[in-house]
Amino acid sequence: MIITIKSYSELDERRMMDLYSEGNIENAEDLYPDEDRAQAVLKVEESFLDFLKNKFFAAEGSEYFILVENDEWISALRTSRIRDGLYYMEALETRPDMRQRGYAKKLLLEVLGELKKRGKFELYCCVSKKNEPSIRTHLAAGFSIVAENGYSYLQNSTNERTYGFGYVYRG
Repeated sequence: MIITIKSYSELDERRMMDLYSEGNIENAEDLYPDEDRAQAVLKVEESFLDFLKNKFFAAEGSEYFILVENDEWISALRTSRIRDGLYYMEALETRPDMRQRGYAKKLLLEVLGELKKRGKFELYCCVSKKNEPSIRTHLAAGFSIVAENGYSYLQNSTNERTYGFGYVYRG
């Protein structure tokens, strides 16, 4: 089952942070290398939640999609509506203990299905050139590499460490 979260008030903060725990630990080690690990992770989590509350969900058309099985949050991603019919996707994550089981592809396909119900659209994202599993997952879900360097619609910048992926649905 997929749930769609459209406002911060709908968000289960603890479940979200548990889903992104691996990335939060990595960010804590990078951002706060000299601090106690638990305290550093708390800082990263607070910053992440602040971003979601005050930036992500503050923007009209922002949505988080969560794949749920047996009442467990398995995989997630977020989309930002740039304008009608144009979306930018980021933060595709699957819990480490649930990887290599097709959950990320399943989530991507569910999200594409949801967007298709709304009509024609284009969906773009950036994927690290080093992340072979994610590259394969996006390709298997029907995305194409559309640019050698990824473009972030939210940051208005390119990144040579990522590919630009796209999915176009013409209805």
